Amino acid sequence: MSAQLTREKLLAKAKKPAEDAMRLHPFYRGKVQIAPKCVVRGFEDFAIWYTPGVAAPCRAIHEEEDLSYEYTNRGNTVAVVSDGTRVLGLGDIGPAAGLPVMEGKALLFKYLGGVDAVPICLDTKDPYRIILAVKLIQPSFGGINLEDISQPKCFRVLDMLRTDPEVRIPVWHDDQQGTATVILAGVINALKVVGKRMEEAKFAVIGTGAANVATIRLLLASGVPFGNIIACDSKGILHPEREDIEQRKIEFVDKWRICQHSNAEGRRGGIAEAMRGADVCIAASRPGPGTILPEWVKGMAEDAILFACANPIPEIWPWEAKEAGARIVGTGRSDFPNQINNSLGFPGIFRGVLDVRATTITDEMAIAAAEELACRAEEHGLSEDYIVPTMDDWEVFPREAAAVGMRAQEQGVARLSLSYEELLSKAKATIRQAQDMTRFLMEKGLIPPVPEEPET
Repeated sequence: MSAQLTREKLLAKAKKPAEDAMRLHPFYRGKVQIAPKCVVRGFEDFAIWYTPGVAAPCRAIHEEEDLSYEYTNRGNTVAVVSDGTRVLGLGDIGPAAGLPVMEGKALLFKYLGGVDAVPICLDTKDPYRIILAVKLIQPSFGGINLEDISQPKCFRVLDMLRTDPEVRIPVWHDDQQGTATVILAGVINALKVVGKRMEEAKFAVIGTGAANVATIRLLLASGVPFGNIIACDSKGILHPEREDIEQRKIEFVDKWRICQHSNAEGRRGGIAEAMRGADVCIAASRPGPGTILPEWVKGMAEDAILFACANPIPEIWPWEAKEAGARIVGTGRSDFPNQINNSLGFPGIFRGVLDVRATTITDEMAIAAAEELACRAEEHGLSEDYIVPTMDDWEVFPREAAAVGMRAQEQGVARLSLSYEELLSKAKATIRQAQDMTRFLMEKGLIPPVPEEPET
């Protein structure tokens, strides 16, 4: 088969998920629904679940609020909150257009983590109204997952909610912490495959939005010297003379810190200069293809590692990066090897957080999850095309949950105390139940089978 035909087949494969999505979303009219979890033996049971019986647990919770975790589903429910200002690679498309993504997130929460998630798309771009909305809804939830909020607003919203004493449940921004967790796991194993050390590797970080700012923070915590990182945004390499960032340093606190402490060589220029000689390139920037050019990959170090994580199209197609000399390539897509996607992180992490009723999600808890992801993949045997587990390896999620729950207890941010074995067993049972329920509904036809594709 000619190279041209191979590329055409790969491009057709890459376009197929979007085509199927346009066919199946209207068929199912969404991806999640509310289902009962209690028995309904007859209409008399409603006297228990609703009035008059329900008044008794209401009074108990009024006396002791934490009983809401025992008498309701609060302890297994999170809100997926977005204003639709930075949805995938589509940008500011608004809350209604962002709803399919939030529903998809809720589906992954349930199927992979056994977590009940509610999509909440807010009709506001005001960060303070988003903060207020989260604070107002927290009595209904055990945690908050912020999603697809533009920067720098996303940093302010997360930081203010995490430090607000009135917020009593964990809040995390998956585009920051979740993506960074899986990227770190990929970096740990990719460096093992190519035989390089974390503290000696040179990193090019393309894009300094939510994901990569958090990634840099986790890399630093994992032993990467700040000077070994060269970061690049849409205006070029970050350095101390970037007056455009300095003038907004109160707003872009993290970017200004990167300007001051990274890039020990003092490089100037754009993406090409940032990537020159790099051992690892982590891109979470503008969707491609063509955002990263093959000739820039050729300028990287020998045995280069490239993560092109933009959605829905990576900054460079994997086959182009390989042809240009990259040894290991990862993307955010499930239809290519090495999916560096936050879906490997948040379901298991929140499972662990909820199971110990953690009050926050720390960077150390995210690192524990990354190390567990890396360990699981290594057990299966690392290769150039396998550096992180795939989502069909369902046991990675309970293991991640147990690791996160243990780290939360070690750090004193857990309200419940459970052993590793108890956490692992609880997570396995909860996740298995969610997946068994889905299969049962499919077998019974309560979830209709996928219709056949129309003939072309």
